[in-house]
This record gives sequence, C-alpha cells and structure tokens, in this order.
Amino acid sequence: MLMNRNLLRSILVVAAVLLPTEAFTEPDAKFREWLEGVRVEARAKGISGPILERSLSGVEPIPRIIELDRSQPESTITFTQYINRIVNSTRVKIGREKLKEHRDILEQVRQKFSVQPRFIVALWGIETNFGQFTGGFPVINALATLAYDGRRSDYFRGELMKAFQILEEGHISPEDMKGSWAGAMGQSQFMPSSFLAYAHDYDGDGAKDIWNTQADVFASAANYLKGVGWDDDLTWGREVQLPPDFDTPQASLEVIKSIREWQQMGVRRTDGADLPARDIQASIILPGGAGQPAFMIYGNYRATLRWNYSHYFATAVGLLSDRIAYQ
Repeated sequence: MLMNRNLLRSILVVAAVLLPTEAFTEPDAKFREWLEGVRVEARAKGISGPILERSLSGVEPIPRIIELDRSQPESTITFTQYINRIVNSTRVKIGREKLKEHRDILEQVRQKFSVQPRFIVALWGIETNFGQFTGGFPVINALATLAYDGRRSDYFRGELMKAFQILEEGHISPEDMKGSWAGAMGQSQFMPSSFLAYAHDYDGDGAKDIWNTQADVFASAANYLKGVGWDDDLTWGREVQLPPDFDTPQASLEVIKSIREWQQMGVRRTDGADLPARDIQASIILPGGAGQPAFMIYGNYRATLRWNYSHYFATAVGLLSDRIAYQ
C-alpha cells in the first residue's frame, strides 16, 4: 500500500510539472492561429502588410488586461464621495489655469464646433487629469487580448480593425499608439471607433493627434460632443431642491417636462429661488438615489452620457465645468 502511495505521489509530481507547460503551450498555439485570422481579415479590409507586421510583432495575450476586465465590480463609492474625489479643489484650480492658458485655441474651437471651452477642459481634466495619465498599454496588444478572450470578442475585434485603420491612415505609429487597458486612447480617451468618427486634425498637419497635440485634443472632444447633439446655447443642468412630496419615480431620464412644469410641481433652485424662466425641456435625476442631491438636467447632459454612460461621470463633468468657468 505504501509503494502505491509513493507511486501516486510520483505521478502527481510529474503531472504538476507537465500540466502547466501543456496548459500554456496550447493556448499560445491557438492564439497564433487566431492572430493569423486577424491578419487575413485586416488585409481584406485594406490594411497593408508593413503596418500589420509592425503592429502585430511580438503581440501576445496580456494576463493583466484579462484580470482588469474580469475585476470590474459595481462601485461601492457613494455619489458624494465620487464628486468630492473628482471635483476636488486641486482639479478645479488646475482646470481654471488650463482654461486661461489655452483660451485662444479653445475659443477658436468653440467658434468652429459650438461647444463651450469649460466643458472641453472639464472632460479633459476628468478623463486624463489634463493629459497627464493617458495609459501605457500598447493599444493593438490590448485590443487583441480582449478580442481573443471571448467575453466581448466581436466588439473588441471590431475596435482592433479600426485601430489598424488609424495606423494605416498615419495618425500615429504602432509603437506610439498607447492607451488604457481597454484600448481607449490619448488625452481624450477615444476608442478607435470614436476616433474614426470624431477625431479632428485641427492644426492641419495631416494627423489627428489626440496623444500629443492639444489643439487636436480639444477639437476632437468638441467634435464628439457636437456630433451627439450638443447645444452651446444651453448649459448642462443644475442642482435643485425638491418639494417634500416629490414623487421619486418622476426622477428619471424617461420623464421630460418643461422647466415651467417642474416649477409648478414645486422644484426650486437650491437656495429656494424660482427656476430659470426659459422654455427648456428637462428631466430630474437622483444620481446618488433617493434623499441624495437632485439635479435638473438638459440635453447637453444627455450628450455627455453618450461620451460615458454614467450619471456620476456626467454630473461630475457638469459640476467641474461650472467651477472652472471663466472668472
């Protein structure tokens, strides 16, 4: 019996040594086979051989990206905590400085795209801390990892093909195309599909450079917002005071009333004053839930949701834009 146990232990030790090798060799072979299919598809879409060779050289699945994709639990941070963290005094101070520093180009962008500078700077500040943190992952490798993984393979494979197109058009080199683990790129954190739809070569040098050229960054952000319905005749919304008997289900993007109607229902400014006397369609939202701050939002808020469908994010953009507005 002892001999059998020792024999079993030996078998298990050998298996422990062999299995990891087999486990890693097989997926690597499968990945290379999958990657060849990507090459074939990309060539059929008009991507040149040299671009594919440069961008796919050394590409392998990045385990850290899979970890990050798998570990996205619902945030437990409260709305108030989020706003205090994102719309903090340091970001407000820097935002005001950046608004003044780039005032000339931002005003030019406003004339062309009809988007107020304070919103462009607010988005820039929240997305990448005014261009400081744009992500260090090679975008092609990141997208290939996520496309191969299978959880949202169709989406990320499509983004991968669009990333090849960006390289083919010469906007950035494969070596310099860096971004977040999910493939969001540059100071405006555009996915490749957003880049192709909205990135703008404002300085006219032939490249839509959202990584290093601030004029292109600002114009691209403005072009995006304008493209999803931005109206520079309006702001985003405002915090409001609800009456004690307010029917909470009325706080929804699906419920749209005129400001006058909300006024008649007892909604007021936070200081108790009447709401603006403009004929604007608006909704009431409670980003933090019942009993938390309430906001009356307009169409521009909905446009911000097209950038990032998060009420926390969209409200933070609005509040930061208010605080950094020209003094």
